[in-house]
Amino acid sequence: MALHLLCSPATSPLCSSLSSSSTASSSSLKQKLQTLNLPHHKPYSSLSLHSKLSPYRAQVSVQEPILQEETQTPSDTGDSQSPGSESSSSPKSYIWVNPNSPRASKLRQKSYDARYASLVKIAESINNSTEGEVHGVLGDGLGDLVLEQDAVVILNNMSNALNACLALEYFQGKLKPRKEVILYNVTMKVFRKCRDLDRAEKLFDEMLERGVKPDNVSFSTIISCARMCSLPGKAVEWFEKMPEFGCDPDDVTYSAMIDAYGRAGNVLMALKLYDQARTEKWRINVVTFSTLIKIYGQAKNFDGCLNVYEEMKALGAKPNLVIYNTLLDAMGRAKRPWQAKNIYKEMIDNGFSPNWATYAALLRAYGKARYSEDALAIYQEMKEKGMELNTILYNTLLSMCADVGFVDEAVEIFKEMKSSSLITCKPDSWTFSSLITVYSCSGQVSEAEAMLNEMIEAGFEPNIFVLTSMIQCYGKAQRTDDVVNSFNRLLELGIVPDDRFCGCLLNVMTQTPNEELGKLVNCIERANPKLGCVVKILIEDDNVDADFKEEASGLFNSVSAEVRKAYCNCLIDLCVNANLLERACELLDLGLTLEIYRDIQSRSPTQWSLHLKSLSLGAALTALHVWINDLLRAVSSAEELPPLLGINTGHGKHKYSDRGLASTFEEHLKELNAPFHEAPDKVGWFLTTKVAAKSWLESRSSLEVAA
Repeated sequence: MALHLLCSPATSPLCSSLSSSSTASSSSLKQKLQTLNLPHHKPYSSLSLHSKLSPYRAQVSVQEPILQEETQTPSDTGDSQSPGSESSSSPKSYIWVNPNSPRASKLRQKSYDARYASLVKIAESINNSTEGEVHGVLGDGLGDLVLEQDAVVILNNMSNALNACLALEYFQGKLKPRKEVILYNVTMKVFRKCRDLDRAEKLFDEMLERGVKPDNVSFSTIISCARMCSLPGKAVEWFEKMPEFGCDPDDVTYSAMIDAYGRAGNVLMALKLYDQARTEKWRINVVTFSTLIKIYGQAKNFDGCLNVYEEMKALGAKPNLVIYNTLLDAMGRAKRPWQAKNIYKEMIDNGFSPNWATYAALLRAYGKARYSEDALAIYQEMKEKGMELNTILYNTLLSMCADVGFVDEAVEIFKEMKSSSLITCKPDSWTFSSLITVYSCSGQVSEAEAMLNEMIEAGFEPNIFVLTSMIQCYGKAQRTDDVVNSFNRLLELGIVPDDRFCGCLLNVMTQTPNEELGKLVNCIERANPKLGCVVKILIEDDNVDADFKEEASGLFNSVSAEVRKAYCNCLIDLCVNANLLERACELLDLGLTLEIYRDIQSRSPTQWSLHLKSLSLGAALTALHVWINDLLRAVSSAEELPPLLGINTGHGKHKYSDRGLASTFEEHLKELNAPFHEAPDKVGWFLTTKVAAKSWLESRSSLEVAA
């Protein structure tokens, strides 16, 4: 292969980005200096050896042409042109030399390619030298003639922060550079490689002390160093210093600062810069897009996450695995598992292989949303690939199993978790709590007790969630004394009963035989006196003319909004169990007044409906009783009924029961001889026609009159 050499020293590799004239304009110089460290800068390509030199030329800008001997051809080549010949019609003349001839090796030695390689070796030697050896290595390698360009090349190829300081000190003693800022900039680059922000900041102070004015490259280097050190606050601090030194950030620095402001917590500034970036069409890298997605996710603006993703693709930026994982995590926190599935599919279609972070995000997304089959499929895929889960992911799976009633699956996952040798996936109190909940809700008392004992042996005290589950378990088995013992244990541990715990006690009462209710009333009075007062009125003093509604209203206003419906449902169930229908209707009416229940009844010109989906069985039966009475009044007042009447009980079965509200309600409708029949095309709906309903209501009215 032929070797091509440029004939003019002014066009040597080090000087290829500079004008050979010493009178280059200051604006041209500024532009050349700004090419330092900018990844989008394209080096000139006039050299055949460009692939070796471009790393240097893309990052270094120097003023003076290199002082080296002009390349001459040997005297035995009389027909060859001299490099300095003026006979060439082109300003850049070339000679061809057979690479196999003796001349080739001599010319290579004289070319700057060989000198550049020797400078890189010097830099490597300095990296591996002790502090006391640095000056000696430089003196032996460079001799007496030290060029500014050589200093830049050596510093630019170093990776030892301490020795870089010593090398800079050596060059400052040997040189009087016209643009000393360049030496400082390439030294800062070494500190950036080493993630040593402290030395970079001290070097900046030294620049100022020596009267060297920092330029854009100085700031962009130190800003990027701060980002690489995961110190976004420092990056912001240095960015905001730029105007003091007359430096105007370019679009690359601005784009980087979107990421820095976002990571530093200054969301408003990050979004302001992003808006400016879109207006001025800055180039934004995928790291910044990833930060923007995180910013919107943390603000719970999940549509904003998707908008950034779409804008990114529209700008031609290709998502990487980090972008996909960030989006999957955001969709999981948004409880949008369907969108997580779509993003994951797109990721696979684009040729990316999921990593541990991908699977973790999917498990969280599917687990929290109870996409049980999808979550278990991801879990199986992770096992097949030999990926270990941590405790948090195992707990996510176990919590999901507890929510959907997957007892066998939870037991198997727990066994695999315990068999892991990793310290990061050992069971904790939440693990045992989920297993106890699984057993408790399925009525497996002995298994729940065994898991509680294992939890204690592992060094974990039962918390309020565990004892709540145990009370629920004993209540299902109608082991009232064990419920009382668990309650006493909670108080002995110094745990204060919360609204959910009291709700669990109240729910247990709805499953307890009448002769044992007194034991639980005492527990409820100690846990929540207001709730105890209302329960006592229902259970013991139902004939006393107490202001029941006022007491119940005070109770509902004192508890958190998230448990009010559960409390009201259970209290109505207690009334129904005790055949206190009037009390049940009072509670339902109070629930509607306080907006605990909403839109139970609806009317349109074509259909009147009763919606029971969120009600307990007792509350649903009470609501049906009230609705039938409303229909009777409508018929007696000659009000026109709509063509269709319907009852919506919701669809599906209870997670820990073979029976749902629909099947239980169907039996009750048959007992009433009501003409409602389950709709084949609308799960959970029972419908009847105007004619059938009117006939049934009239016959029911006649029976009540006769009675």
